[in-house]
Amino acid sequence: MASISAQLKKEGKTIAHCHGCFDLMHPGHIKHFQSASKVGDVLIVTVTQDKFVNKGPGRPVFNEQIRAETIAALECVAYVAINKWPTAIETINLLKPSFYVKGPDYKNRDNDVTSNIGLEEQAVIDNGGKMFITDDETMSSSKLINSHFSQLDDSVQKYLETLKTKYDVEKITGFINSLNNQKVLVIGDTIIDEYHTCTPLGKSSKSPTISTIYRNGVSYAGGSLAIANHIQQYAKNVKLVTLLGEQNTQKDFIDSKLSAEIERKYFLRNDGPTPTKRRYLDTYLNLKLFEVTFMNDKFIDKKLEQEVIEYLKSEITAYDFVLIADFGHGFITPNIIKFLEESGKFLAINAQTNSNNFGFNYITKYKRANYISIDEKELRLPFGEAYESVETLIKKLKEITHCQEIQITLGAAGSVIYFDNHFHYTPAFATSVKDSVGAGDAVLSITSLCAFAGIPAEAAGFIGNCMGTLAVNILGNEHPVYKKDLLKFVSHFLK
Repeated sequence: MASISAQLKKEGKTIAHCHGCFDLMHPGHIKHFQSASKVGDVLIVTVTQDKFVNKGPGRPVFNEQIRAETIAALECVAYVAINKWPTAIETINLLKPSFYVKGPDYKNRDNDVTSNIGLEEQAVIDNGGKMFITDDETMSSSKLINSHFSQLDDSVQKYLETLKTKYDVEKITGFINSLNNQKVLVIGDTIIDEYHTCTPLGKSSKSPTISTIYRNGVSYAGGSLAIANHIQQYAKNVKLVTLLGEQNTQKDFIDSKLSAEIERKYFLRNDGPTPTKRRYLDTYLNLKLFEVTFMNDKFIDKKLEQEVIEYLKSEITAYDFVLIADFGHGFITPNIIKFLEESGKFLAINAQTNSNNFGFNYITKYKRANYISIDEKELRLPFGEAYESVETLIKKLKEITHCQEIQITLGAAGSVIYFDNHFHYTPAFATSVKDSVGAGDAVLSITSLCAFAGIPAEAAGFIGNCMGTLAVNILGNEHPVYKKDLLKFVSHFLK
């Protein structure tokens, strides 16, 4: 398409360029394209790839190929292409359009929650073009889809209608934007998540095992690293205090994956590697075959423990609150917990149950907390209660931890937040799941910020589940849930 655009410009033609999702073609889109075609001699339209559409559950309704073909059928459109990048900036740099055409929604730049429009306009100017805003009647694909084509079940639709009577888009996005003045100290275990894909070949001829052939592998920064990356998207200042292993620190990899904006303090244990969880997956089905963990999960020695406590004493006063990401891998010792509980700081806590610490890392070891976010299994295990109601167990947990606000994630059933003697339920929004690893960490990150800010529990539950919906469509912790994506998701979801 870049070569076509260049040739057209050589012929003296002016290029008009439109870009967007265009998920549900409606009269507003058609009028917009007709207006754009009159601005230049040739109209080129680029369409957002499916994987970059963050407009709510089940979006896009129509895949990128169908959306592109539908637009190509319009007489006023000369060329259509599917964009390879999250924004139009790279495409603008390639096409170098004479005019970049947007609808009247963009007259006020503040209406763009992603803040991309300013960057796109600058790219147009840098390439010798101009921004052009049409004055056609506005219509919303998201509103039409939410009203008439939603893939959500009736209970979720009813929940959203009730929520919208209390909170509109501006209110929820305002809550999210208000988090940016917080200073957060994250302390917790580092985890390197490795995914190695293999192709099963069949049974080995000499043993009752399945033989596989290795294809490729990728590593992600998980645990407290992922949490710090999530929080950095929303908070003013983030410091990470974590533990690496001298036997294989992977420090260079970790530094490359942490946001440059995050301050970090690494402590080193000399009796083990940095915790690494290596998962082997079937290439075609993307199903986990088995997992190998590399770590020493014994508590760090007393000397190192004291070094950590002394460091925390010197740093903790500079931060608004502390988020404890306790994965039970030997870093968060009883004495470190005691110091944090006695610090007087607002404490947001997750004590995770996983295959490495099953039965040995209960949330009930904490005797003071301001906010807790765990899943239903992590709530049930400490009490040995498989069938007791979640509400009863939450009240028991509150008595032990003296916690003011508790969130329990319930999988496909959504989540519940207990605050001020009321239970606030939020349904699950995800209609597809790529990878659930790290989704709970994403929810913990945003809801901890909401809890400290005093955002109403009902709104915090909604924001948290939106965050989780985006997170389950990210493989591993490939990247955090970007603030612009969450704002975009919320804005379209509540239309």
